Amino acid sequence: MKEEAWLEWAVRLQALAQNGLAYNPAVFDRERYEEIRDIASQMMSAASGIPKSVVTELFASEDGYQTPKIDTRAAIFQEDKILLVQEANGLWALPGGDCVIIMTGA
Repeated sequence: MKEEAWLEWAVRLQALAQNGLAYNPAVFDRERYEEIRDIASQMMSAASGIPKSVVTELFASEDGYQTPKIDTRAAIFQEDKILLVQEANGLWALPGGDCVIIMTGA
């Protein structure tokens, strides 16, 4: 097991909680996501020495779907043609999409 595995787990838990909370879940689900976020805060606090209240405040200040706020695209050629996709807004772009936290593009 990697020495920093706890950090990856805490980040993943926080991301799962934030993603769940982003979609305005029912009360029962909201409580579960808040509990997951609290567990992630406790893990970060215990391992880093930062007070739990500070970590909790930082986690709670993030809203919306948790991503690195970047996307990936691929240029695909076949002879003299290039593959494009039509986006929801009607514009054309290279195929790709948003990156997901802690996951590789492969």
